[in-house]
Amino acid sequence: MTGRESFREYHKVISFLAILFSVFGKVGNGFLLNFFRNTNGSIGLLLRYIFLKNTAQAVGINVSVQPGVYLLNTGKLRIGDNVSIHPMCYLDAEGGIEIANDVSIAHGSSILSANHSWDNPGVSIKYNKVKFAKVTIRNDVWIGCGVRILAGVEVGGRSVIAAGSIVNKNVESNTIVAGVPAKIVKSI
Repeated sequence: MTGRESFREYHKVISFLAILFSVFGKVGNGFLLNFFRNTNGSIGLLLRYIFLKNTAQAVGINVSVQPGVYLLNTGKLRIGDNVSIHPMCYLDAEGGIEIANDVSIAHGSSILSANHSWDNPGVSIKYNKVKFAKVTIRNDVWIGCGVRILAGVEVGGRSVIAAGSIVNKNVESNTIVAGVPAKIVKSI
């Protein structure tokens, strides 16, 4: 049975558990999300889904957060349906992250929605003002392993980001991008 089929079969139970755990509030569910970060198997997937659903702005159906994923500032995170986030990924939604439907994020990838500035020369870069910019990932996107998506980027629908790419500019729909920085290598 696929994950999508399992989710459909147990949707009512999963929804009930999400409501049950909502009594712990966003802070409690955030703690539990971090606590069960590395729990393997179906139980780990279920628990992370429930806790993420209770902390994020929105979480669709059939969202798979694999073990070892770091999710920061989930209150500014929106995830659609049929999304998979594989091990060792790092998502910091401080500036906002929106992931649409049918998106796969391969292992070891990072999505960042904030960046340090260097505007004030009298202050170390480390202590300069942080700039926030939302990241948007449209429908039907495959993000290869080890990809870095930086603040302010929009990834167009039905696109592929090749493994190891650094995305610092918007990605057009129906394209494959690769490289450092990522550039279009093919239309699809």
